[in-house]
Amino acid sequence: MDKLIITGGVRLDGEIRISGAKNSALPILAATLLGDSPITICNLPHLHDITTMIELFGRMGIEPIIDEKLSVEVDARAIKTLVAPYELVKTMRASILVLGPMVARFGEAEVALPGGCAIGSRPVDLHIRGLEAMGAKIDVEAGYIKAKAPEGGLVGANFHFDMVSVTGTENIMMAAALANGRSVLTNAAREPEVVDLANCLIAMGAKIEGAGTDTITIDGVKRLGGATFSVMPDRIETGTYLVAAAATGGRVKVKDTDPSTLGAVLEKLEEAGAVVTCGPDWIELDMQGKRPKAVSLVTAPYPEFPTDMQAQFIALNAIADGVGTIVETVFENRFMHVHEMLRMGAQIQVEGNTATVTGAERLVGAPVMATDLRASASLVIAALVAEGDTLIDRIYHIDRGYECIEEKLQLLGAKIRRVPG
Repeated sequence: MDKLIITGGVRLDGEIRISGAKNSALPILAATLLGDSPITICNLPHLHDITTMIELFGRMGIEPIIDEKLSVEVDARAIKTLVAPYELVKTMRASILVLGPMVARFGEAEVALPGGCAIGSRPVDLHIRGLEAMGAKIDVEAGYIKAKAPEGGLVGANFHFDMVSVTGTENIMMAAALANGRSVLTNAAREPEVVDLANCLIAMGAKIEGAGTDTITIDGVKRLGGATFSVMPDRIETGTYLVAAAATGGRVKVKDTDPSTLGAVLEKLEEAGAVVTCGPDWIELDMQGKRPKAVSLVTAPYPEFPTDMQAQFIALNAIADGVGTIVETVFENRFMHVHEMLRMGAQIQVEGNTATVTGAERLVGAPVMATDLRASASLVIAALVAEGDTLIDRIYHIDRGYECIEEKLQLLGAKIRRVPG
């Protein structure tokens, strides 16, 4: 199992390109199952979860065509089995996203209950209840969700999400695109990745209005056709590199990104003392060699501060000037990185869903272990500012969400290398 060794104390400086968004690419790949002709998806990040989704298609009898730029062409007409098996699904929660498209397009599906990061309960009942509202008959048995559409296909429905769910919104929106009649989804997720999926579906011929608001209206169509669509830039990868630059007192320009999706994060970075300038597809952050100021924040669904950036800001606060309070309202088990940072000399107290971070003058390198995707990114940031060497174990978590993280950080001057376990 690979590990990362990072020698801290270097101010990051330079330019890097941001990859396509994993959290947009996975639902968009699932949406290709709705098409009755080939669909090409561009700007896919080269990540393990993407490879798993493509492998899942292969198990179903679809043979995606991949070019040298990692654009993928999918022709769902070749599908032979409507089962998403446990051995693939267990590694990736997003595999639940094939449920809605398969039931809508092929009338049935059998999808194993998903795995992925252990960051609290992320129930699939919203996905199930949404499909049931559209007439699907669903049984959960032996660890599989077995779904069947009514004769004549799914029927449009009004569905209210009890809690905001990004994958729930995406799954039901995809199913509704081919349902008979109109569906109205209320308390829907407003994330940019939901908008990106809606734009892909519209390019395929879907009729969707309101994506990006809490009410999405979908008028079902008889068929969805081929399209070529490019995945949006990854806002969480963008934010992670900007926080790394701020923590080290450095200057970084990130290109091929979208500043409009990062309002809450950029606001907090400016509060920490960074000078932030933006163009249409780039962001530059300059800390001018200064130590960041501590910031306080509360995570909440978009457009508020993203839970996926919480761990990175705990790392920033760990060496900032002052005391910052981080309140996590989205997931109940998302402070697992704190124990590892304490080993590096961080001063963090956790009570319930609140972490109070008192900035330390310095952190010290230590052996630490990644526990989930964003927690591992926060350990990389802490290691970049720590004195001496930090060894980060179980970095397969990082590889699930960050394309070529060590190469990109090396471009910015970081002393980081990957070693086999």
